[in-house]
Amino acid sequence: MKVLVIDGQGGKMGAMIVKKIKDEMKEAVVYAVGTNSTATAAMMRSGADFGATGENPVVINSHDADLIVGPVGIITANAILGEVTPKMAEAVGASYAKKVLIPVNSCNIYIAGVAEKPLSTYINEAVAVVVAEEKK
Repeated sequence: MKVLVIDGQGGKMGAMIVKKIKDEMKEAVVYAVGTNSTATAAMMRSGADFGATGENPVVINSHDADLIVGPVGIITANAILGEVTPKMAEAVGASYAKKVLIPVNSCNIYIAGVAEKPLSTYINEAVAVVVAEEKK
């Protein structure tokens, strides 16, 4: 199973996601793609199998990923302080992969019906979805 984790800024969220996936699913192949090199490096330190940075790696790896995990901003052009390009958002949105998105209101996106929870709770819930997909 190819799990694509996309994150930006400092990569803290992505690093937490990668670590939890690798702890719970040793066989998962995790591709870490950062919108910047700092985010990629953080995810690689957390145990990602492969890493790359920038627009083209998001576009290319979105094509054949089984799952895409990251903040909700990865499907929104110009989110994450402009780090998500329109081409990135389009590639993620158009991918046939199941998308597991973490609601982060800092992207000026509010998802109605989603309760405010600590980031760690959202990450635990997201990884539970990833693990369940592996078992299907």
